[in-house]
Amino acid sequence: MADLTTIETPFYLYDLDLLEETVSSAMKEAGSRGFFVHYAIKANNNPVVAGIIRDRGLGADCVSGNEVLKSIELGFPRKGIFFAGVGKTDREIQLALDEGILLNCESVEELRVIEEIAESAGRTARLALRVNPSVEAFTHHYIATGMDENKFGISTAHLQDALDICHGSDFLDFVGLHFHIGSQITSLEPYKRLCERVNQIWKDFDISGYGGSLLNMGGGLGIDYDDPEGNPIPDFASFFTVFSQTLKLPGSISIHFELGRSLTGQCGKIVTRVLYTKQGVGKKFVITDAGMTELMRPSLYQAVHKIKNISSSGNPQTYDIVGPVCESSDVFARDATLPATARGDLLQIFSCGAYAESMTLNFNLREKPSPVYLSEGKLLTAGNYQAVNSTTNL
Repeated sequence: MADLTTIETPFYLYDLDLLEETVSSAMKEAGSRGFFVHYAIKANNNPVVAGIIRDRGLGADCVSGNEVLKSIELGFPRKGIFFAGVGKTDREIQLALDEGILLNCESVEELRVIEEIAESAGRTARLALRVNPSVEAFTHHYIATGMDENKFGISTAHLQDALDICHGSDFLDFVGLHFHIGSQITSLEPYKRLCERVNQIWKDFDISGYGGSLLNMGGGLGIDYDDPEGNPIPDFASFFTVFSQTLKLPGSISIHFELGRSLTGQCGKIVTRVLYTKQGVGKKFVITDAGMTELMRPSLYQAVHKIKNISSSGNPQTYDIVGPVCESSDVFARDATLPATARGDLLQIFSCGAYAESMTLNFNLREKPSPVYLSEGKLLTAGNYQAVNSTTNL
């Protein structure tokens, strides 16, 4: 294994070979069924990671104007960039119009604003309507997005109004529907129910009759946080098979997906050094130089990441593994089992390729760690990687 001991911690470690294998698997399974995949860049906007994904031919799924600009900067083709989000500013809408980006509209009021801005600019807005299908995703409530009373999307009660506005406007080019029911979904059953609901909505509202030719089914496929080494690549074949077997739509409809975590989640780790061990009254603490500023998910979602001590083979001990940030919520794991751990040991936190680096904070004025890349057994900095792969846009 590559020597990690000489690198200043904490740092994000990206296994680029695993990333390539994961993206290739997803694209093979999607492509064989005629599906299109867009990368949800909110999962990880690291330029090396995103550049590899771009080179595999994916589009980009964005939820802010800056993500749109970053996707363009990274070389994603404009025609493959979709822009969603419940709170697009007038400036962001204008950016999408200027750059020819497809907008996923999420409310009737937003639709009227898009029309007004497009008319003022003398442009036609190409858009899809994001619809709430009222399908339970059975995931953490912070990342469930498809129920009726949710800030995301248009309810079916208001869909006809939105379709009529599109039909009556010279400045709105309606192309189809967008759905997304949540994230970190580990059962295929919600996707089957989503497909059945989409079939019904498409028929009941005569979406093809309004000119609908595009269907975006979202993403949200989960990864295995419990056994990342045993299951490094999600079962993309089963995922896409649900849609190919259950969707019953005209053959002319292009079907799109927005995958993020499932593509990048397992390719990244955080490597952190133990600063101190501390004996409390009833428990032991391991205090690391990484904290919630480098990985927010445990503090935000009470998420559990596998943690391994790669320096010690001592007898198992039970610890709370905590960071240095001045917050009691800065905890990676409670009552975790590690081999006997001491100051200077290196820990690896798994499944940090998604929603770790992209959610980095500078709270306490902490510096953002520099990423390191593992490729064909070699450790590379961003500069090294650029030198070796000069065609990659960094």
